[in-house]
This record gives sequence, C-alpha cells and structure tokens, in this order.
Amino acid sequence: MPTAVISPASALVEVVERTIAPSAAEVDRTGTFPRADIDALAGAGVLGLLSASEVGGAGGSLADVAVTLEKIARADASVAMVVLMHYAAVSVIENHGPDDVRRAIAAGEHLSTLAFSERGSRSHFWAPVSTATATDGQVRLDAAKSWVTSAGEADSYVWSSRPVSAAGPMTLWLVPASTPGVGVAGEFDGFGLRGNSSRPMAADGALVDTSARLGDDGAGLDVALGAALPTFLVGNAAVSLGLMQALVDEAAAHLRTARLEHLDQSLAEQPASRLAFAALRTRVDLTRAFLTDTLSALGSGRDDATLRVLQVKAVAAEAAAEVGDGVMRLCGGAAFRKELGIERRYRDALAARVMAPTTEALHDFVGRATLGLPLFGGA
Repeated sequence: MPTAVISPASALVEVVERTIAPSAAEVDRTGTFPRADIDALAGAGVLGLLSASEVGGAGGSLADVAVTLEKIARADASVAMVVLMHYAAVSVIENHGPDDVRRAIAAGEHLSTLAFSERGSRSHFWAPVSTATATDGQVRLDAAKSWVTSAGEADSYVWSSRPVSAAGPMTLWLVPASTPGVGVAGEFDGFGLRGNSSRPMAADGALVDTSARLGDDGAGLDVALGAALPTFLVGNAAVSLGLMQALVDEAAAHLRTARLEHLDQSLAEQPASRLAFAALRTRVDLTRAFLTDTLSALGSGRDDATLRVLQVKAVAAEAAAEVGDGVMRLCGGAAFRKELGIERRYRDALAARVMAPTTEALHDFVGRATLGLPLFGGA
C-alpha cells in the first residue's frame, strides 16, 4: 500500500509510538476519550488528510486514509475509530460544507463525525426516523441517535434526518456541537473500542439554519453512498487490518519468547504452534491483499469497484474476529493477561461485525448488486 501524504512523513509514526501506544491500555481501562492522542494527531496533520490543498489540507486519497488508520489501529483501535469517523464526515463536508469549517478541519482545529444510527431504525442507517421541520426560516431537528462516535467531543456532526419536504429517504445537515437542544443522551461503557465515546445523542427542538444542509433536501442518501460510505467501509477495513497485524505480531513475540523448559524449546519450535500461526498470518495477508485490490479498483475506476467497496469491510471484519480468536487460543492463558494487549485487541476486533452496515447487511448488498436487484429494496 502507498505511503500516506502526511508531512513530515515521520510525524504519524512519532505520534503513534510516543503518545498513542503508551496510553492505549489506560484508555481501554478507563473508557475515557483519548483527547491527548487526537490533539497530537491534529498537530501532525492527520485530521486534514482528506482536506483539499486549496483550503490548506493534504489532499489525500482513500489509500492514504487506509495507511494512516492501519498504523493508528495497531496501537489503539479506539483512536483509529475516532479518526475514521472524522474522515467519513470530512468526505461529505469537503463536497458540501462551508469554507470556514473546511479550513478549520485542514488546520487540525476541528473534529467532526457522523450521526447516522438511530434508536428507531437501529443499524439501518439509510432509513432515519428523526425529523427536520421548517420553522420561521430555520429548521427544527428532533432525533434520538443511538451510536455517535466522539459524541460530546466532536466540534460538529454530519447529521441525518428525514427530508424537510422533498422526496427521498434522507437529508444531511452539518450540526455544530454548540447547537442548543443537541446533546449526549447516555453513557458508554463498552466491551471493546472503549475510548471512542460512542454514546447516544438527542436533538430536542434544535434549530439550525437552512444553510446547514449538506446537499439537496432528500438527497442525503446519495451523498452518503457517494462519499461517506466508501470512506467508512475502506477505513473500517484498514482498522480491522491494523488490529489483525498487531495480534499476529504479539503472537509471534509470545511464541518466540515463551518456553517449554522441560523440552528446552520455545513455543515457536512446536509444529502445532507454527501451523496455527502460519494460518493466522496467511489470513492477515489475504485481507491485506483484498484491501489493496479494493483501493486499486477505486483508483483505476474498475467495473467492480462498487462491489469491492461493499465487500471489503465484511471481509476484514470477519477475518479480524477469527484471527483474534485464533491468537487467543494460540497464546493460551497468557493472552488473557492485559499487559500483552491481546485480549484488548480481540475485544476491539469484534466490533466491526456489528457496526452498521453489519456483515449481514453488506452480504445482502453484495447479493443484491450482483443479482441485479435494488440495493435498498424489500426483504
């Protein structure tokens, strides 16, 4: 995969090694938002990676996103998820958002995120039940969002609702965090990805200007599918890949150093351990090849690019969960000790399976696309 376009090139590696990796275990233990990590990444230019050069950004590609997120996820997937959701939001804001917000993002002074999933439609992000109502020259938003990464921490939210008056399933809005009536509606004490502040949010009569709309009324799904979804699916696969790589690296270190004293051999010298490890390493490499092929398809405009994008998160999510399980078994009781970081990464790896769109939803999309059926149709 190509090298990310962050300048200087070593800035990301330095932040990962000096800031993110040392704090990962504590972020997981406490479930606190990794503000210091995000601030360090902002200073390294990471938040402006997808921003256009015309507003001071790096003008990066999805390939650069994948490289960046994998490196972060190897150290802490919670931090990587915050950055991923920021990139997904930026992919919409870059095409439809105001210039001042775009410039603030490019400068590393603004963190955004998606606010799609809702209590009423759950993982079916394409079918919001929240409302947007025209009132006195403004728009009133009422919603119960179920999962919002960086909730209460982001500076803005790319917010979905039903259209105000147009046909179509969805309209998108750029909602500042300071908007009265918008706020966090619950806490998060999760099994994995404990540091990404993925909390419910609510809008209760929140008023925004009509200029906050991102794209046309009713066209939000098209905007999401064309910009946010590819960024999210490719980026999510990269996060899973980073977790898998870290897991097999930890397994390799354990196999080399743990010994069977009565045989005077390391675990790496045991044929059964080597075979199990080889299978896990191969699964990681196959996933990397699939992600690389997806990026190639997108970059070259191949006919199967859309199909690859729909497949890549499911491929990587299932592989990460199975590699995590395999590493836990391979390393035995040692994997349950928190100091190795294996059990944390295993818990983090399981989240992608159920993160909308879920593996099952993506498989359905792939089946529909391949069989010539509408992507969003009846059962």
